[in-house]
Amino acid sequence: MTLFKIVALSLLTIALPCLPVHAAEAEWRAADPQNVLVIDTEKGRLFIELHPEIAPKAVERVKRLARRGTYDGLKFHRVIPGFVAQTGNPNNHDSSKTELPNLTPEFRFRLNAAMPHTVVARPAGLNEGFMGALPYISVDETRMAANPDQAVHAWATHCTGTMGMGRDDTPTNSANSEIYFMLAPTQRLDHEYTLLGQVIAGGDILQSLTIGEPPAHPDSMIRVQVLADMPKAPRIEILKTDSSAFATLAAQKREEKGADFSICDITVPARVIP
Repeated sequence: MTLFKIVALSLLTIALPCLPVHAAEAEWRAADPQNVLVIDTEKGRLFIELHPEIAPKAVERVKRLARRGTYDGLKFHRVIPGFVAQTGNPNNHDSSKTELPNLTPEFRFRLNAAMPHTVVARPAGLNEGFMGALPYISVDETRMAANPDQAVHAWATHCTGTMGMGRDDTPTNSANSEIYFMLAPTQRLDHEYTLLGQVIAGGDILQSLTIGEPPAHPDSMIRVQVLADMPKAPRIEILKTDSSAFATLAAQKREEKGADFSICDITVPARVIP
């Protein structure tokens, strides 16, 4: 990903974790095992909730590569603190791809009222919120009724833990197998890359990856699986964003950050139940 060759100093501030949350059992939801990616590394296990409703081709590709073992053993070949961790290239370099055809971009999607989501902020002309644990931004949703498809343009946004598809210099039809994880908010990349998921557990593992371009001794994805395929899979629960516990958490974060509040300041809590 050539765009990732330059890192602005402003990207070096990592979002603070959300305040502890005390929620009733009914305020948690079970993640769909068919759409949770599990990555085992030398330093621990990552869980990523995938979102086929916004990037169906990318989600299908990542699950296919995981299920056939393509990702197993691949290195985190580029890790820049406060920015990004990249992996998923068959020869552990930016230039390599699988034999599968490249993917067309899924930079934006059409958001309608039937798609589960929660609005957290309403900056001028826009809405910001969450689809599951994934942060998104949309055109003002009051405009839905005026559009023939009853929907508005929306896009996932690059916050800490967001997962995307790498690509070549050409933005169209060049994503293939490379994946990346944001180590800090980097919203200037919105509309340029396909985002397909959000880390819901194990974010500290990402922050501990060995640094370098490439690292002298890179960490590996030992095994990558879809949660539904695991014989002894844990249960993953995520706080419902329409719950009172989440509303309290969001209000606390808005008060803490004041005028500097951003959707990236909120991390949706999740828990792993063995």
